[in-house]
Amino acid sequence: MRILVDGDAMPGAAAEILFRAASRKKIAVIVVANSYRTLPDSPLFSFLLVSQGPDIADDKLVELTEENDLVITADIPLAHRVVEKGGFALNPRGELYTKNNIGARLDVRDYAQYLRDSGMQTGGSAPFGQKQKQAFAAQLDRFLAKYV
Repeated sequence: MRILVDGDAMPGAAAEILFRAASRKKIAVIVVANSYRTLPDSPLFSFLLVSQGPDIADDKLVELTEENDLVITADIPLAHRVVEKGGFALNPRGELYTKNNIGARLDVRDYAQYLRDSGMQTGGSAPFGQKQKQAFAAQLDRFLAKYV
């Protein structure tokens, strides 16, 4: 099992939690992004720089995903593709996407996008704060306890 990270939108506080947990459990982490990101110095951690452009990083993450890998992403369509391939996806805010919930979550996302495209203001995500940090840490710990 590896952890793959959608590095372009990963909050720094969530990244710190992830790298500590991966070090503790000795799990390889691959960060994929279209702009450079500094990683902690460890042979467990690697960075893959991809070209700029829509879905290039997402496509690379799906290509790299193997069964039971965990992908950290806030991108629900990417999470859907990962789950379809046999992986798991975890939002940096603590929501774990699995075969049991990703379809409904994608439907909600698509409906919200429809409303925004129609001109309706749907609001955005709350700022990444202590509550979100704790939710991510707790869900990551539960996932690793179950699958590692």
